[in-house]
Amino acid sequence: MDSAANEATVIYSGQFGDYTITAGDRRGVVLYRAGLMVAALAFAAGTAIALFSPQNPTLVQAISALYTVFWLGLGLSLATIHIYLVPLHRLLQAVWLVGGVASLVLSHGIDGPLAQTVMATPAVLWGVGFTFVALTGIFFKEAFCFDRLETKLLTPLVPLLLLGHLAGWLPLGVEQGLLAAWAGLFLVFAGRKVVQPIVPDIGDKSVFAYLKQQRSTAQSSS
Repeated sequence: MDSAANEATVIYSGQFGDYTITAGDRRGVVLYRAGLMVAALAFAAGTAIALFSPQNPTLVQAISALYTVFWLGLGLSLATIHIYLVPLHRLLQAVWLVGGVASLVLSHGIDGPLAQTVMATPAVLWGVGFTFVALTGIFFKEAFCFDRLETKLLTPLVPLLLLGHLAGWLPLGVEQGLLAAWAGLFLVFAGRKVVQPIVPDIGDKSVFAYLKQQRSTAQSSS
């Protein structure tokens, strides 16, 4: 409690001025990381079922519920992530929403589990895949800001697997290997975020303030 209060009074020098870190800033980072961990655990569980118990109908059906948990965790992260460019932030949230709506429509319009539909009918990725576009956006942001090896690997790996499955040119064994690597690296990423200092995830608040002022000026002059 005391350390958090002391940190809130520290003055940081940003690119466009000084700023402080508030309890709300810290809470947002905690929620961002919690969402990532929930998403990573749900994705890893679904991947384990797909790879090791694909003949168990009950477990395969459970992948749909795990996907929902993954989607909600990702949504929490996208609501609390710190991205300087507001249009990019809104774009990631929009594609996340499109992916969720597409998944919901598919879930009510098909007879079998969603996971089996994705495997048997790759074209559904034109809808469901938007969810993973949003996830890849987070991986790219983290790779750019923190130079993390796992996110530098995940950024090309995710579209490679999805586009490869969509086009039908990846052998099943390769797809399974890439899926396992995705799940493992995602867990590593989420786990490392837990122990990372909070302040770097907040970013330079003076940049946010400057960009907000620029937008307000542009709106008032138009």
